[in-house]
Amino acid sequence: MSLSGRPNTVRLLFLGAAGVGKSALIRRFLHDRFEHKYTRTVEELHVLEYDTAGSGKMRLEILDTSGSYAFPAMRALSIRHSDAFALVYAVDDPGSLEEVRRLRDEILELRGSKSAPITVVGSKADLREIEGRVLLAADVMATVEDEWDANFVEASARTGGNAVGVFRALLQQVNPPRRLSADAVWRHRDTVPRPPLKKNNSCVLS
Repeated sequence: MSLSGRPNTVRLLFLGAAGVGKSALIRRFLHDRFEHKYTRTVEELHVLEYDTAGSGKMRLEILDTSGSYAFPAMRALSIRHSDAFALVYAVDDPGSLEEVRRLRDEILELRGSKSAPITVVGSKADLREIEGRVLLAADVMATVEDEWDANFVEASARTGGNAVGVFRALLQQVNPPRRLSADAVWRHRDTVPRPPLKKNNSCVLS
């Protein structure tokens, strides 16, 4: 059974510092769009549910969290009841990678394990050094894969580059039924209700 507590359900938890592009990556994957104006996320749950032949409903939950972490008890509960984790940093912000390191330690402590299904995501991958990139993929990958034993992916919400790859890496770690592959989710993405363009308040979580 999924750690979310429900069969045929997989919950993915996105964590990272404020402004690194967590919401933008999710929005690009689910709705294939990008908003240039930044709006702070409080907490938002996206749900994709669809029928599969002979297997009932499959449900994918994507929990998008705030970078402020004002509610540590809520964050701890989310960590305990999620199946895989996307730890997102921005390639132009070294401090956001340090936050990813701290979050990884917190996940391992809460789950009482030396490893967890974590994918580290380098956001804003379209940026070149001349445009502000300071974290190179090869350097971060060496730490993530060799020292942390986690997945590593770079992606860009602005261009859409490798947005599907982020979710493919996450779902491969939880070994879900093939019906819930990232490519299947991508084909069904338009069934997810589109959030309003202005997003200032939290959504109700289940």
